[in-house]
Amino acid sequence: MSKEMIEIFHANENNLKDISINIPKKKITIITGLSGSGKSSLIFDTLAAESQRMLNDTYSTYVQQLLPHYGRPNVEKINNLPVSIIIDQKKIGGNARSTVGTVTDIYTLLRLLFSRIGKPFVGYSMNFSFNNTNGMCTHCQGLGVIKDIDIHKLIDFNKSLNDGAIKFPTFQPGGWRLSRYTESGYFDIEKPIKDYSDLELNTLLYEEEKAPDNPTSNWHKTAKYIGLIPRIRSSFLEKDQKQYKKELEQLVDEQICPHCNGKRLNDTTLSCKINEKSIGDCTDMSISELKSFLQLVHDQKVQTVIDDILKRLRTLEEVGLNYLTLNRTTNTLSGGESQRIKMSKHLNSSLSDVLYIFDEPSIGLHPHDITGINKIFKGLKEKGNTVIIVEHDPDVINIADHIIDMGPESGIKGGEITFEGTYKQLLNSDTTTGNALSNKHDIITKNKEFHEFYELNNSNMFNLKNISIKIPRNALTVVTGVAGSGKSTLITRLFRNKYPSSILLNQKKIHTTSRSILATYIGFFDKIRTIFGKANSKSPSLFSFIGDGACPLCKGKGILKTDLAFMDDVEETCELCNGTKYKQEILNYKYNSYTISDILDLSVDDAMEVFIDKELKKILYTISEVNLGYIKLGQSLDTMSGGELQRLKIAITLLSNTGEIYILDEPSTGLHESDIKKLIKLFSKLINKGKTVIILEHNLSIMCQADWIIDLGPLGGFNGGELVYMGYPSGITKCSSSFTGKRLLEYIS
Repeated sequence: MSKEMIEIFHANENNLKDISINIPKKKITIITGLSGSGKSSLIFDTLAAESQRMLNDTYSTYVQQLLPHYGRPNVEKINNLPVSIIIDQKKIGGNARSTVGTVTDIYTLLRLLFSRIGKPFVGYSMNFSFNNTNGMCTHCQGLGVIKDIDIHKLIDFNKSLNDGAIKFPTFQPGGWRLSRYTESGYFDIEKPIKDYSDLELNTLLYEEEKAPDNPTSNWHKTAKYIGLIPRIRSSFLEKDQKQYKKELEQLVDEQICPHCNGKRLNDTTLSCKINEKSIGDCTDMSISELKSFLQLVHDQKVQTVIDDILKRLRTLEEVGLNYLTLNRTTNTLSGGESQRIKMSKHLNSSLSDVLYIFDEPSIGLHPHDITGINKIFKGLKEKGNTVIIVEHDPDVINIADHIIDMGPESGIKGGEITFEGTYKQLLNSDTTTGNALSNKHDIITKNKEFHEFYELNNSNMFNLKNISIKIPRNALTVVTGVAGSGKSTLITRLFRNKYPSSILLNQKKIHTTSRSILATYIGFFDKIRTIFGKANSKSPSLFSFIGDGACPLCKGKGILKTDLAFMDDVEETCELCNGTKYKQEILNYKYNSYTISDILDLSVDDAMEVFIDKELKKILYTISEVNLGYIKLGQSLDTMSGGELQRLKIAITLLSNTGEIYILDEPSTGLHESDIKKLIKLFSKLINKGKTVIILEHNLSIMCQADWIIDLGPLGGFNGGELVYMGYPSGITKCSSSFTGKRLLEYIS
C-alpha cells in the first residue's frame, strides 16, 4: 500500500461503475470527461464527501450539529485520504452588507490602518464600519443605496381608485387595504388619478399619519390615514417582507445614496484621511489602484498592517480579480468570481499536506487570465499539497501531472475510467476528450453581408467609456474581453434596456427542490400522465407521485429520513415503495410494458424510443439537442450542475420560440469541448429561424464560429470599458491591442 497515493476502492455513487483508482499525492491531477460522465460523482460526491465526513466525525457532537452534514458515500473504502478543502462555484451570496472588502478581511485591516494613522483622529476601528451606528451614513443606514418607490410603476394614472389604480397586491378593489383610501373621505373614488389636483395627489401619496377629517360611515373609528408611499415603505420595504418581494422589486428604483455617494459612511468618518484619501475613496478604487495607493504609504507604526493588505491585494490580482472594488457587494459576484475569491484566501495559507479540490476554476476567465490561476495551482503543489481539478479548459488541463478521463459517454453510459496518463498521452488517445483537444480549429473566413443592425450609442455605465456598438440582425455575435472589461454591463444591462424584449439566459440557478424533476419543470409530465391514464382507462392524477398515486409512507419522496439529533440524518430507501415514490397498485398499470416508475427512470434519449406522441417527442428531442439526452426524466433539479440547468433554460427557450434576440451568458459553462459543436448547431438553428444570437463568451472554439465579434478591454475595471475591436472574426487576430486576438491566433495555429 503506497502512502504516495489516495486509494479509492469500489466507488458506486450515482452513475459510477465500481471504480477503483489511485490518485497521486502532492501532484496536480485533472479530471476530464463529458458533462454527466461522473467527474463530480467521483471527486465531490465520493472523495470530498468522505474526507469532510471523516473530519466532522472527529469533532464533538455539539460541534457536528453546527457543521454541514455529509452522508456516507457509496464506496467500499478510501485509503490515505488527506483533509480536503473544496473550492467550488457556489456563489458567496450574503446580503447588501457583505462586500468584497468584508469577505476578504481587507476592509477590517483598512479600518485598523485608518484608526491608527488617519487624520484627523475620529475614533477606533469600529467607527470605520458601515455596519456600526457610529460609522454608518444615517441616510442609507450604511447600504450606500437608497430604495425609492417609482409612483409611475405604482399608480395607473388613467384609472380611478375604484377601477384598481393602485398596482400592488392587497390594494385591489374590494380589499380592506384599499378601503383605507376609498373610505377616507378625501377622494372622489370614480375620478381618474390624472385628474387629481396637486393637493389630492399629495394626500394620496405622501400624507403623514393623521385621523381623517370627514371619513365615510365604513371607516374604522380608531384607524389613522397615511399616504400610500409611507404605508408601503413601513409595511413592506422596511420589514424586508419576503411575501411580495417580486412585486416590490418591480416598484422600487435603487439609487446611489446622494448623501454619502455610495461610500456607506457618515461625514465624520469620511473626514479622516491618509494622503488625502478617505477609507470610502479606498473602497471605490479597483484592487490594482488600491495597491498602487498603499505602496506610497510609509509609516513604521503600521507597516505590518500595510504589508498584510498588500499581500491580500496581490493575491486577488493573481486570480484575475484586479478590476473589482472592495465596495462591490458579494451577492453581485458571478460563480467564477466567487470561486476565485475563495481561492485567494487559501493562497496565503502555510498549510501543507492538504487536498485542494477545484470545480472548473476557468469559468468566467478569459484565456489571458488562465496563466494566473495556473500559477496558483503550481504554487499550492510546491507547498506540498495535493491538487485535484475538475476541468474542461485545454489551458488548465495542460498543466496536469496526471489526467483521469471519464466516460465513455454521459449518465448511465458514463461512470467509467477511459484514460489515465499525461497530457501528451491524452492527445494521442482514442478518447472523446483526446480527440476534441487534438482537433484543429479555423476561424470562419466567409464574411456574411449584413444590412440591418441593432445599435447602441454613447454607452456610459460603471467602467464603460462612451462606447457605441452595432450588432448585426439574424447573426451570431460573440462579445469577448477579459473578466471585468464591461461585457455584462454593455449587453445584459444597457443593450437589454434599449431592446427590452431580448431574452436573457444567464447563469442564475433555477429555484430547485428535491421534488422538482426534469419532467415537471419542463412541463411534459402532465402529458405522460394523460398517456398512462388513457392506456389504462384511469384518471391521470393517479399517476402523480405528489397527488393520488403517492406512496402513503414516504409521501412520494422515495426516501425516509430519520433525524438522529446530534448525528447525521439517516436517509433510507422507502421500504414500502422501494424508492419508486408510488403506491404498489399504481405499478400494475403499464404503457408499452413500462410502469410510470420505469418511465421516470429512463433517460431522455431512451424515452424518445418509447413514446409515439409527436408533441412529447419534440420536447424530448429539444432536450437532447442541448446535450441533456443522458438526464433521466425523474432526475431532481437540485442534483444538476449550473451548466446543465443553463442548457435546460436554452431548451425551454427553443420550445417557446418567442423573442427575436437571445442573449446567452457563457453558455459553454460545464461543457466538454466535444459538446461545443452541438451548441453551435443550436445557435445556427435559431439564426435560421430569423433570430439574433448574442453570446458573452471566453471559449475560443465558439469565437471561431462567430459571424461578428465585439471585443472590450484592453483589461478589466478602470483599465477596461473601451471598444478594442468590432467586426468580422478574421480581423481580430490582426488587432495588436486585443488580448482575445492574440490568444485566438495561438489557438488556430
